[in-house]
Amino acid sequence: MTRVALLWHMHQPFYEDLATGEHILPWVRLHATKDYWGMVALLREFPGVKATFNLVPSLLVQLEAFAQDRARDRHLEIGLKPADALTEEERAYCIEEFFHAHPPRMIDPYPRYRELLAKREVNGPGLSIRAKAAQFSTEELRDLQVWHKLVWIDPYYFDRDERVRALVAKGSRFTEGDKATLRAVELELLRRVVPEYRDAATRGQIEISTSPFYHPILPLLCDTDIYLRTHPTSRMPRERFRRPEDAAAQLSRAVALHERLFGRQPVGLWPSEGSVSDAMVPIVAACGFQWMATDEEILAKSTGREFIRDRYGNVENPEALYRAYRVGREGQQVGCGFRDHTLSDLIGFTYASWNPDDAAENFVRRLADAGSRYSARTNGAEATIFVILDGENAWEHFEGQGRPFLRAVYTRLASHPALRTVTMAEACAAPRDSLPSIFPGSWINANFYIWIGHADDQRAWSQLADARRALEGATGVAPEALARAWEEMLIAEGSDWFWWYGDDHSSEHDLVFDELFRRHVRNIYRAIDMPVPEELFVTNITTHPPSSGIVAPTSVITPTIDGEATNYFEWLGAGSVETVAVGDAMHEVSVRELSITEIEFGFDLENLYVRVSGPAPMRDLISGGEQVSLNFLKPEGCRIVITGGDGGVRAQMTVVPRGAVGPTRHCPDMKAAAGRLLELQVPFQCLGLTKLATVAFFVSLNRHGAEVEHHPRHQPIELQVPDERFPAKNWTA
Repeated sequence: MTRVALLWHMHQPFYEDLATGEHILPWVRLHATKDYWGMVALLREFPGVKATFNLVPSLLVQLEAFAQDRARDRHLEIGLKPADALTEEERAYCIEEFFHAHPPRMIDPYPRYRELLAKREVNGPGLSIRAKAAQFSTEELRDLQVWHKLVWIDPYYFDRDERVRALVAKGSRFTEGDKATLRAVELELLRRVVPEYRDAATRGQIEISTSPFYHPILPLLCDTDIYLRTHPTSRMPRERFRRPEDAAAQLSRAVALHERLFGRQPVGLWPSEGSVSDAMVPIVAACGFQWMATDEEILAKSTGREFIRDRYGNVENPEALYRAYRVGREGQQVGCGFRDHTLSDLIGFTYASWNPDDAAENFVRRLADAGSRYSARTNGAEATIFVILDGENAWEHFEGQGRPFLRAVYTRLASHPALRTVTMAEACAAPRDSLPSIFPGSWINANFYIWIGHADDQRAWSQLADARRALEGATGVAPEALARAWEEMLIAEGSDWFWWYGDDHSSEHDLVFDELFRRHVRNIYRAIDMPVPEELFVTNITTHPPSSGIVAPTSVITPTIDGEATNYFEWLGAGSVETVAVGDAMHEVSVRELSITEIEFGFDLENLYVRVSGPAPMRDLISGGEQVSLNFLKPEGCRIVITGGDGGVRAQMTVVPRGAVGPTRHCPDMKAAAGRLLELQVPFQCLGLTKLATVAFFVSLNRHGAEVEHHPRHQPIELQVPDERFPAKNWTA
C-alpha cells in the first residue's frame, strides 16, 4: 500500500497598513469566497480521503477581520457604493480593477461580463482609462460591480444556492438590492471558512499546519549570509541581517494564533517557500513542531544523490525520495517530508488544460506506479509520496474552478486498492532515516535567489537591517507604540515583498508590493518617533522603473502667495505632479477622493514655490486637523509642516539629521497661505542651499499623526536651484 500525503498551502501576504487600517489588495476576501471554504468543504463528499491544509497566519488574521466585517479595502468599498453615486475617479477604478479574473474560465463563460470587457478593450491602448470609463453607463457599471464579485463565489454556491443561481440567471440589469444580496453571500462564505476547517480537523479528516506568522524566509532571518552557500560571489546587502530571535518570534506567534483559532497546538510547519537551513531546524524544534516539509531538490543536495527521472517524469531511483527523514542534530530533530516536484507541479501548472477525468486518471496512475517502483526496490516497503502545492491560485485556470478535477482525484483515491491518503503528521511519524545536515534552499531551485539575489532585494534587506537596528536601539517610546513598531518589523520581513523584486517575477501589482514593503518599514520609524530614511520614499524597483508622472519646470515663476488662483500666468511654466494614477492600483481605502489631486512647483532665483490643490478648499482641509508637509531628501532631514486653524496658516521647518532629533528652525521669509489652494514660498537660503544645488522632496498629507497620502508615489520631485543662466537656457519662442 502506498501512502499519499496531500498538502494544500493557503497563503496571502499581509495587505493591511497598521497605521491607516487600509487593506490594499482584495485577494484574501476574493479567495476566501472562492477557494478557502470550498477546498475543505469538498472533503465532506469523500469521508475516506485525508489531506493537510497549511493556513498561513497572515492570511488567517485578515480573513478573521473580513469575516467580522471590520476590514475594508477600496475594491470592496467601490464595489458596494451605489453605481449612480460613483465619482469620475471611482468609475475609472471600476474599469481598471474589476476585470482581475482569468478570462477563459471566469469572464468568457458569462455573456454580460464578456461584453463589458470587450467594451473596455474596443478602443485599445490609445484611450485613457478615464475616457474608457466615461463610455460606460451607470447600469453597465452596476453590472460590473456585481460580476467582478460573482465570478469569485464558490462553485458549490453556483450549483446549489438559490440566491447565486438567480443572479447568474439574471445576468444583467442588476439592482442595488442584488448587490446587497451578493454581499450577504460574501459575508456568509467568509464566516464559514475557519469553522469548516475546525470541523474537518475535529472529525480527523484533515490536519491543519501553519507557517511563520508573516511568511518570512526563516533561513535568511537567521543569517542572510546563508545565500553565499549557493552564490559565493554574489553581491550582498550593505549590512548582514542575522536575527534568529525574529525567526523564533514568527514561529511562536504562529503557534499562538493557531491555538486560539483551532483549539490545539500545530504539530506541522510548512516553512515559507519550503525554505530550510541548519540554523532554522533547532528553532522549529524548540517551538514544538514535529514535522516540516520542503522540496525533493533539497533532499538531493543534502544527500549528494540526484533524483533521475525518465522522459515521462517518473523517478527512476525512488527509494530515497518516498520516505520521511529526521532532520537535525540529536535532541533538536524534526521530521521532514520532501515533495515530489513533478507530481506537485502537474497539478499546479499542467492539468488545468486537460479534461478533468483524464487529468485525475493520469495523476492517480502516476502515484500508483511510483509506489510500485519504490516497493520493488525496497523489498516490499511502503512508499510515502508527498504532494505539496499552492491550494488557491491554480483553480481559476481549471474547468469549474478545479472542482471537477478534485472530485475525480478524490473519487479515485478513495477507492484505489493500492493507495491510501494520510495527513502529513501520519506521513512523518517515526522516520527511520536521519539527515544531520540539510542543504540551505527553498522549493524553487534549492536556493534563495528570488528573495535576495537581485539588487532590488538586497536594497530592501539593507533597509530592513537599518530599521531593525533603529528599533532595537529605541528608547523612551510608549509601550503601545513600541509594540506597533515590532509588529511592522515582522510584517516587513515577509517573503512576498521580495518575491516581486527583480526580473524573475512580475505582475501588474509590482508597484503595490514595493510600496507596501516600504510603507511597513516607514511605519517602524514613525512608531518610534525617528526620522524616516529618505530612500524609503523612493521605489526599490530598478528592473522596470515606474513612470514618474513628474513634469519639470520650464521657466522661472514668482507667484503671489495668497492661496488663490490670482491669475492664469503666475504659475505658467511651473512643474507639476500627476497624483492620481489609476493604473498604479495603489489606492487608499477611503471611499472619498484623494485630498491632494495636483501639485505644482517652481522657483525664481531666490525661492522655491509649491502649490497644492484638491477637490475641497485646502483652507478647510488643514483647518480640520490635517497637516500638509514637505519632506526633503535633499537637503537631508528638512521638513516643513503646514497647519491651519483660527490663527491662520502656520508653516514650521524642522531640521532632523539622520538618526537624531532636530530643532525647529524659524525662517521669517517663508510664506504660506491657504484658500482654495495651498501656496508656499521657501527661500533657498532657509534650506541651506546654494545655486545649482539639488533639492528633492515629497508632499504628504498626515491625519492624526499617520501619513495617509504622499506624492509623488515612487520617486521625489527633484530639481536644481537655478542660477542666472536658467532663463536663457530654457527660453523658447
